[in-house]
Amino acid sequence: MSGAATSIESCALSLRLPAVRRLGSSLAKEAERQHLTYEEFLAKVLLAEVDERDERRRQRRVKSAGFPRLKLLEDFDLAVSGVNPATIATLASGSYLERTEPVVLLGDSGTGKSHLLIGLGMKACEMGKTVRYVTCAQLVNELAEAADAKRLSRLVARYGRVDLLLLDELGYVQLDTRGAELMFQILTEREERSSVATATNLPFSEWGKIVPDARLVAAIIDRLTFHAHIIETGSDSYRLRATKAKRTR
Repeated sequence: MSGAATSIESCALSLRLPAVRRLGSSLAKEAERQHLTYEEFLAKVLLAEVDERDERRRQRRVKSAGFPRLKLLEDFDLAVSGVNPATIATLASGSYLERTEPVVLLGDSGTGKSHLLIGLGMKACEMGKTVRYVTCAQLVNELAEAADAKRLSRLVARYGRVDLLLLDELGYVQLDTRGAELMFQILTEREERSSVATATNLPFSEWGKIVPDARLVAAIIDRLTFHAHIIETGSDSYRLRATKAKRTR
């Protein structure tokens, strides 16, 4: 290793520039082949470091989001699902996040709601937004434990700071009055401040089956649907239709 290369590695280590340390030599050889100026070479090195840092931040955001699995919007077969591609393209742009608009994914089990929900979360992470994925049952249990431990206000505030809250499986588990009230606190904390994207298997008219208080049901629906993007994923299994479509192709 040359003296210059040794100095670069030592300085990059000291300054915590892993991309420069790892790619400096190869970028220098590439710059020599391309006859780049010193300024162009420096720009290339710094851009490599910035790109790598951005990617590490994105990975941290994805990890902290708590996704149960990784799904991309690009992998969702819109032709098979019947969901309007224009609607998904609009949401993929992230404009709803800037306007703090809710999203509701409505359809039977297996119709792709969770895939779309996670895909929206992944897009938000790529845009530099903080995201939190949680099922309805997990959220209520977490809030109840926090309330019992006298730290509910801190947890509600933490959920309020997230740019995008993904609330999955609303309707699969019946909530008691306390659980519904705790969830309502989160929705109130985020109202018109940050977006909530919800996936549910029940039409709004049947939400009374999972929340015993009719007035609370109306208030929750109001919070989740005001200026919302409502996407119906239907009743036919997306997985089954996607499998059949692949076999046909």
